[in-house]
Amino acid sequence: MRLPDLPADGWGKTSQVQFGGYNHTPGAGDGELWDMENLTGDAYPYLSPRKRRGLVRTISAPGGIGAENRLFWVDGDGFYYDGQRKGTVSAGKKVFACMSGRIIIFPDKKVYTTKDGKLESLEASVSAAGVTFKNGTLYGEEAEANTVTAPGVDFSACFSEGDAVEISGCTKHPENNKTPVIREIDGGTMRFYENVFTLDMTTKPGETEKDEPVEVPADYTEPGTITFARKVPDMDYLCVNENRLWGCKGDTIYCSKLGDPKNFNVFDGLGTDSFSVDAGSGGDFTGCVSFLGYPCFFKERNIYKMYGDLPANFQLMGGPDLGVKEGCAGSLAIAGNTMFYLSVAGIMAWSGGVPTPAGEQLGGPFTAAVGGSDGLKYYVSMLRADNTRHLFVYDTQRGLWHREDGSEAAGFAALGDALYLLKADGTLWDVSGRTGTVEAALPWMAEFADFDEGSPEAKGYGKLQIRLTLEAGSWAEADLKFDSEEQWRKAGRMAADRKRSFLLPVIPRRADHCRLRLRGEGEAVVVSVARQVRAGSENKTIS
Repeated sequence: MRLPDLPADGWGKTSQVQFGGYNHTPGAGDGELWDMENLTGDAYPYLSPRKRRGLVRTISAPGGIGAENRLFWVDGDGFYYDGQRKGTVSAGKKVFACMSGRIIIFPDKKVYTTKDGKLESLEASVSAAGVTFKNGTLYGEEAEANTVTAPGVDFSACFSEGDAVEISGCTKHPENNKTPVIREIDGGTMRFYENVFTLDMTTKPGETEKDEPVEVPADYTEPGTITFARKVPDMDYLCVNENRLWGCKGDTIYCSKLGDPKNFNVFDGLGTDSFSVDAGSGGDFTGCVSFLGYPCFFKERNIYKMYGDLPANFQLMGGPDLGVKEGCAGSLAIAGNTMFYLSVAGIMAWSGGVPTPAGEQLGGPFTAAVGGSDGLKYYVSMLRADNTRHLFVYDTQRGLWHREDGSEAAGFAALGDALYLLKADGTLWDVSGRTGTVEAALPWMAEFADFDEGSPEAKGYGKLQIRLTLEAGSWAEADLKFDSEEQWRKAGRMAADRKRSFLLPVIPRRADHCRLRLRGEGEAVVVSVARQVRAGSENKTIS
């Protein structure tokens, strides 16, 4: 709010009753805050402390968190679903994707199925000696060169009909080293489409004395060990779109068979096939997400969308734009129908077209970020280049940023109407405070930008009046700085034994400009800040 022109020989007064958000830039204006701690815009247009979080549990070695009907996370080498350990994974940071009751875990390439509680590998492999390639049957009819048998092996324990298996190790007929799709499986026998394999040839007599002998395929056994493997590509980032698992690594995008995250090598010419494509642009992919019905892929300087609904018409479209900063794929989150993320130029807002800057007020630059959303607010924990950590919240309804604290987030998970924050120290918090052990009374702080009335001329301040509400047991105090001096000067303190309002007059020194800091602990609402100012000459502050 700008102060109206002041009479040259009189006092003017302005009241700030609508407070802006965080603005850590030289252009911060009236009502905006240069710095803050544990504040929110929930009481807008007033200022108030954020909701107290609830401590749900502590995780010893957090590797990531997510939600699929229940919370899940990785703790050390354990995968946990709804608080129960369900199996073993490698220790370290994980990437998750949720697909129709299945939780995909990378880089382990594992899947947890919530319905039956099984944690299993997406990949499978069987090696066997004495493998025979032969004629057989398919769907009850005789078929040539389509069957594989292996003594003492139960293929059905590892593979299923419809799996694409990579066959390797063939030396007698190396052309059988390929990746066909299983059509039928029965114990140690797998059947494929007819004539998928090369067999030995044998001479078959003609059916009559006049007929010439003919060569026909005959069974043969490979001399060495043959390996059958269902493989899943290495992928750094994952998302699920239209019942397919999508991922990317380097310059390549991968897509699973429809409804089947275990198969990325099925190419039958059908609408259910797998798919892959290279983007052909510089740099590696830095993130992917499903947004507005499309799988979307990011590099630092490019954004792509995959159009189409079948492999036959999939088309990768995109081009140069500010994408996700390397190492910051975890900053991607949707709030208020807008995608937010950290780019090399700061926080961006993307609605499917050209991304626009959304975090100029935060200062920066930032080198790392992890984000989440409760649907309307975007939470992002970032590391500034000066090595300070900040948990910022962007309110999409009010268009304001607020800083909560210095939490380092390992991940966020939204479940129902609750947002959970997993910190790097292993503590898991319900941001709303509705569950868990609620925090003690919060310390809070609001440091306003300089009060200079937007005028280059000298001026004098008569007094500041601060009106705020405190709950029982809460307190607040005001500090001032004059003309950019180093030290804060204590100006007043308020404490409450019951809910009440205070009007605290603060009499400042004469100065060209001043800065106000409010600090407190407990529940409070800052209602207004009024200041009395008198205009002075161009080169002399009023005394």
